[in-house]
Amino acid sequence: MNELAQYELDQGGDGGGVLTLSGPYLVSTVGAVEDDLQDLDGPIATIDVSQVTEIDTVGAWIANRLSRQHSAEITGASERAQRLMNALGEDFDEEEIAAPRLPFATRVPEAMGEKVFNAGRGVRGVIGFLGALLIAFGSVIRHPRKFRWLALVHQLELVGVSALPIIGLMSFLIGIVIAQQGAVQLQQFGAETLTVNLVGRITLRELGVLMTAIMVAGRSGSAFAAQIGTMKLTEEVDAMRTIGISPMVALVIPRVLACTFMMIVLGFYASIMSIIGGAVVGDAMLGIPFWTFLVRIQEVVPVYDLWVGMIKAPVFGLIVGLAGCYHGMQVQGDSEQVGLRTTMAVVSAIFAVIVIDAFFAVFFTNIGWG
Repeated sequence: MNELAQYELDQGGDGGGVLTLSGPYLVSTVGAVEDDLQDLDGPIATIDVSQVTEIDTVGAWIANRLSRQHSAEITGASERAQRLMNALGEDFDEEEIAAPRLPFATRVPEAMGEKVFNAGRGVRGVIGFLGALLIAFGSVIRHPRKFRWLALVHQLELVGVSALPIIGLMSFLIGIVIAQQGAVQLQQFGAETLTVNLVGRITLRELGVLMTAIMVAGRSGSAFAAQIGTMKLTEEVDAMRTIGISPMVALVIPRVLACTFMMIVLGFYASIMSIIGGAVVGDAMLGIPFWTFLVRIQEVVPVYDLWVGMIKAPVFGLIVGLAGCYHGMQVQGDSEQVGLRTTMAVVSAIFAVIVIDAFFAVFFTNIGWG
């Protein structure tokens, strides 16, 4: 049976007591006395370790802690014990440790420079990714048998068909909100019938496609980044390259094409659902019959408003698909990167969609489709 660490406290003397430690003070033996030593009170002037038979860093740390706790002197230490206590004493600092903070005038420019550098590196990465994608498209055009049609159909289902319920509900509710709020404001001028114009133009031209792109970015763009990123971590992408399969052809192109094509369908579907939501509000609040509202839409909304939305849709889908696949292919290191890149895919896609939408607005206004 292994001997356990022991101690004895002699309270005699006006100068304080003497705490005598004995036995082996090792990580495997000090558990029997550690709590008791921690709870000792009363003046202790000397800690005698001459009867300690064996000691390791844990025992030396306990002796140092007791010495600092009671401002006591350690006596009778062997050469090994003294060496361990000296080594631990150098790092026995209870003060709060904090990294040095640079001055504001230095810290802010440094942070800005780092962000600019990272942005430049990201732009180069995106351009390289687009080049690789174009090369992959060229390879598919030259060798159509390489293209994975089943993968494309599967992605069309995931991006488009599976998204119909949530996008339909969202668009229907947006149509209701636009019609209700618009009617409240237009009633002040006796022009509540113009709610039809408001709902038709804003949904077909802007909100139908824009909100769909944001929804697809959060739903499918994040899925692309997470799926491809996980495949990179598990080295499936490297395995595909090893056996002669291009990840760009097998993984990226089907997802980008599915997102681009289905955005046209989803954008049109979202606009129709928004108009139906507006028609419901018109029938319930404004006294405009449901079918009259829909017929009126055809009369007051220019056809080019529909074309504006349909031209935007594939561009937004392309942006969302590229953002998701690009950030998925950038995953490396550990699983934390998957979450980080997934978030970056959604944020960058939504930001890019809104910026491009602003450019579209200016462009179509200048050509007379305003």
